[in-house]
Amino acid sequence: MPRSTAKNNHIEPPLDLVGAYRTYLSSTHRGSEPYFSAARTFMLRYSDPAKWSQEPLERRLEENSSTRAFILYLMVTKRIRGDFPYLLERKLANIFVEVQGTDYEDDLRFFSAQARKVGFSERVSAAMTTSVIAKILLRTQQPLTQITSADLEEFETCCRAREAQTGMSARPLLVLSSSTRQVLFHAHLLANPPLSRTQRVPLKDRVGAVNGPFAQFLLRYLERKEVTCTRKTVSSLATRLAHFGQFVTEADPSLASPAELTRRSHIEPYLVSLPRSPNTKSSGTLSVAEQSRRVRAAGNFLREITEWGWPEAPPRQLFFRSDVPRLPRPLPRHLPPDADRLLAQELLASDYRQAADALLLQRACGLRIGELLDLELDCVHEIPEAGTWLKIPLGKMKTERMVPLDPDTLALVDRIIAERSPGQPLARPRTGKPAQFLFTHHGRRLGESAVRLELNRAAQAAGLGKITPHQLRHTYATALINAGVTLQSLMALLGHVSAEMSLRYASLFDSTVRTEYERALDLAKSRIGLPDLKEHRSLLPLSDVSVGSWHDTATIKSRLAGGHCLRSPAQQACQYANICEHCPSFRTEDSNLPVLEAQRKDALILAQDAKRRGWDSEVQRHEALVTQLDLLIERTRTA
Repeated sequence: MPRSTAKNNHIEPPLDLVGAYRTYLSSTHRGSEPYFSAARTFMLRYSDPAKWSQEPLERRLEENSSTRAFILYLMVTKRIRGDFPYLLERKLANIFVEVQGTDYEDDLRFFSAQARKVGFSERVSAAMTTSVIAKILLRTQQPLTQITSADLEEFETCCRAREAQTGMSARPLLVLSSSTRQVLFHAHLLANPPLSRTQRVPLKDRVGAVNGPFAQFLLRYLERKEVTCTRKTVSSLATRLAHFGQFVTEADPSLASPAELTRRSHIEPYLVSLPRSPNTKSSGTLSVAEQSRRVRAAGNFLREITEWGWPEAPPRQLFFRSDVPRLPRPLPRHLPPDADRLLAQELLASDYRQAADALLLQRACGLRIGELLDLELDCVHEIPEAGTWLKIPLGKMKTERMVPLDPDTLALVDRIIAERSPGQPLARPRTGKPAQFLFTHHGRRLGESAVRLELNRAAQAAGLGKITPHQLRHTYATALINAGVTLQSLMALLGHVSAEMSLRYASLFDSTVRTEYERALDLAKSRIGLPDLKEHRSLLPLSDVSVGSWHDTATIKSRLAGGHCLRSPAQQACQYANICEHCPSFRTEDSNLPVLEAQRKDALILAQDAKRRGWDSEVQRHEALVTQLDLLIERTRTA
């Protein structure tokens, strides 16, 4: 830990002070005559060094480099107190040399080590130490253990004032200051973690564009909704109701309360305007889904204040079910197997391991992105005789659930735990209670933006275009449906509260529909007398297998004793492939050894081809054949 007390220093006479400076430079193998001359000149000008601090900032910044070195010595030895306006103009890159043998040395080295422990790089740790902590220590002349949030707030206030005066952006220093708070919190030197970097706009300002007293009713409603809704939900309501309020008050400047709203003068013009309303987040107009949300938000506002008995509520219903635009019902956008495999390969090769592993875990367990980032350090539960399970915290549907983990996913979780940055518990976003989150980076929870950026990078590198994190959940569910999982199991795994939500995935590939289609088609053909073309139809190729070696085709391939078999990937492997070789009744003789050896050679080639394509089941099938052929060849030779 850093030192908790400071040494007592006394003020020497001018000549003794210059001599002490000479001794100090000699102890660090530095110093020359210009340095000593600058120190003597400074002391002749200011017999009391504290008087220098009273000079205007412009005058103090005019000192040459030799004099600045002496001034820093006076600050380091606590003979004068530093001030932020001056220190912000100074670079303290050599501060570790300057503080050798002083009270500050242990403090700076302790902070730098803590920053590295939290996960910051050596460069960023050094920047925080020299640009923030060193300047705060020189300003307060207090040990690191006594730094408070007020000291950091003063530093940040001076950074903003400098930006206003000089035009130089304060953002780099403010970001470093926020990270410094994070390090001090995890080092148990600050009681509370820093606030989110995203500043929350007050609700009063969110409805500021609404004219007249109508804004007060919207504000009162939003404050009431904060009691029962999450912060994110209230923020979305504020956006939509502000748009509604701005429109009706601009259309009718005399509008004073919701009670004065009318269907013809206010509601219908608002509904007509929605399809042409601009989308503030992207170019173009509002989507149909967003139009629906805005109609529902305005309708619920008027309905609920009526239910609550507000005297300002409208005397009659103004929004109706038919006002809500009918939404399209697209199928879930899952990733095809090839795209899924390419994306996984890019994520496995990523340099940003935490965000990449987060996406891999989301794909392996079908999590929503909010559930993914809310996972806690103790989320893995091992149940005797029931395997290992992942506990998903309260999410969108306000429910918890357990998802089974396979060995590969469990190893992925272990790797995430090993790479996360340690530190104190952080507040849960929904309850505010402290928790140790699974995904922490530089002492903070991993953010959605970092995960989305990594997914965009991996998708672009794999040549897949735009992919959203929720598509990984769709891909997980689609794979389960194709594998024959029951609807009840799918609901439990995805955390759905109604069968209708899970049925969307079942409609993607419905085997019952396929069976009925084929039965009806065969019956229709027989009735109208169409010829059966199955005998004349070729199941292959998906590519031209007549060109090049059959070993390289993108098909399910099997090496047989008297030839080979090629099938479309959609057909999967034939259940009778190489059944004879594995049969215990199979017998062979010496004359067939060349055939078996050629078959074994081809099976090895096919196993490598399947491994390259990511077809794990095919790899196992070919390797099992190689093992069986080795046994047959050995038995034949020794017979």
